[in-house]
Amino acid sequence: MERKIFPHDRITRTVFLMLFFLLLHTFLVEFRNFLYPIFFGILFAYLLYPIAKVFDKLSVPRIPGILLTVLVGIVIVYGSILFIYSQLRFLLKDLPALENQAVKNIDAFFTQVESQFGTVSEAQQSNLKKSVSHLFQTSTDNLDFLLTATVQTVFTVFIMPVYVFFLLYYRNKYRTFILMILPEKGHEKTDQIIREISIVMKKYMGGVFIVVLILCFLNSLGLYIIGVKYWLLLGLIAAIFNFIPYFGTIIGFSFPLAMALLTGNGPGTAVGVLILFIIIQFTENNILTPNITGGQVRVNPFFIILGVLIGGIVWGIPGMFIVVPILATIRIICEKIESLKPWAFLIGNSGTEKYELTTNKLRKFFMKR
Repeated sequence: MERKIFPHDRITRTVFLMLFFLLLHTFLVEFRNFLYPIFFGILFAYLLYPIAKVFDKLSVPRIPGILLTVLVGIVIVYGSILFIYSQLRFLLKDLPALENQAVKNIDAFFTQVESQFGTVSEAQQSNLKKSVSHLFQTSTDNLDFLLTATVQTVFTVFIMPVYVFFLLYYRNKYRTFILMILPEKGHEKTDQIIREISIVMKKYMGGVFIVVLILCFLNSLGLYIIGVKYWLLLGLIAAIFNFIPYFGTIIGFSFPLAMALLTGNGPGTAVGVLILFIIIQFTENNILTPNITGGQVRVNPFFIILGVLIGGIVWGIPGMFIVVPILATIRIICEKIESLKPWAFLIGNSGTEKYELTTNKLRKFFMKR
């Protein structure tokens, strides 16, 4: 006989669920410096796995093959970091001159406003100049902190290749371990989950990496044409932030826009950056990502936005970078477990096909007109 669920049972379950998420949040926050390098190591292992597979096909022994694979990753990733580091050093030296230019631009702005709309109070001008000076001082302090090696930074930089090496070396062992701890009747479904997660992660990481490389070129070229100072550095930073979906392009382009507004040779530079942002956003959303990444994660935008916000609250920028692969993994697991399929439907991108805006629908709409 099936036992009835009374209201107090539901309340108890809800309380336990809330306690679970509270403890999970506490655990993730307290051990963030230990956990997020591991998650980044997993993502980089998926990114570099195709290279390791090439060495396997060439009959290179696993240890030398993985060492060469990790070396390729170190050259690409750490080479980019060192380049950005060197460029930030130059920017740090030029900040006083940039601050003077910003003050001159503010004076020119107020002169223009006064000629069009009348006088502006000296208090307003003074407050704005103080705000700009405080902004540059804060930027200097933040860059100094960023460029000063801490124990945690050194640990993360040097431990990441170690994580990637062992994740690639023991890749078969982890799969076997998962199958060993589960009942034999669930091995087939578990194996399907592992394979699908691996395929999605490899395609997603490879696709996003290619998109970011293309955006590095497009952003830098566009900023160079517009005439923004430090166009190469700002183009690279704007592209790297594109690892964060939806918010990444906005965050990344806020840096060149601020540079154009404060240190540019007129409002035309800032307008040019805004136009470039619109062009890049359209290109990335409608051409690059759909054709290169191909919608591998299949998570609806609402939950991606929620996930990015929660990831930012828990782990800051690293959490915003890695939340999408985590959501894709959750979606795949929920799809394969019968009792969790409603959750997969909720966070997935299916169920709204008839409301999607397609070229065929637009054509039919205008044909009726």
